[in-house]
Amino acid sequence: MSGFRIISRVGVAALGAGLIAALLTLNAAPALAHNSVIGTVPAAGAVVTAQPTLISVTTSDSLENFPQSTGMQISGPAGAAPPLYYGDGCATVFGPTLETEAQLGEPGDYTVVWQVVSADGHTISGDFTFTWQPDAAQTRAAGSPTPQNCAGVNAGSTQAPPTDAAAPGASGSNDGMLSDVLWIGGAVAAVIVATLVTLLVLGRRKPKHPN
Repeated sequence: MSGFRIISRVGVAALGAGLIAALLTLNAAPALAHNSVIGTVPAAGAVVTAQPTLISVTTSDSLENFPQSTGMQISGPAGAAPPLYYGDGCATVFGPTLETEAQLGEPGDYTVVWQVVSADGHTISGDFTFTWQPDAAQTRAAGSPTPQNCAGVNAGSTQAPPTDAAAPGASGSNDGMLSDVLWIGGAVAAVIVATLVTLLVLGRRKPKHPN
């Protein structure tokens, strides 16, 4: 076998190894993604006609029960002056679900703002809205003009605090997930560069011919 063929085959093998490593890195990407919301009760944008009692957010991974970083605030109806708040601002963790008890007041659009710590240690938060259209038989809560703050959680604003995983239809940033994407991209680039360098070095080597 000629030296040229040997170099060609070694180069192809190196390139193949680099591509396999890149694919394995990309396949590992889902495991690096942070926790995210998979559902809420009431559903975001839903029309509710009976007192929901329990309001909840369910995520794709387990949550930590850290009272100092956990809370849920319900406010509405939209446009009320001053805005009214319902429930005590506290929330309880059950596996991947965060929930609180609350009775709603006058008809209109309501906003739920939540915050909790995910099993990966990231604080995640978000907000969603739904419409409350009770019939005449439904009991209505009076609400409070003062935001309810549970264990120091910053739930006094209708704006969700910074988050590592945004909920569907919710506000928030994706800084944590963006950093994962950048890390994966850097790893893939490093594999490709290493493969190209290997090919360059092999291409410059001249095969030795026997005397």
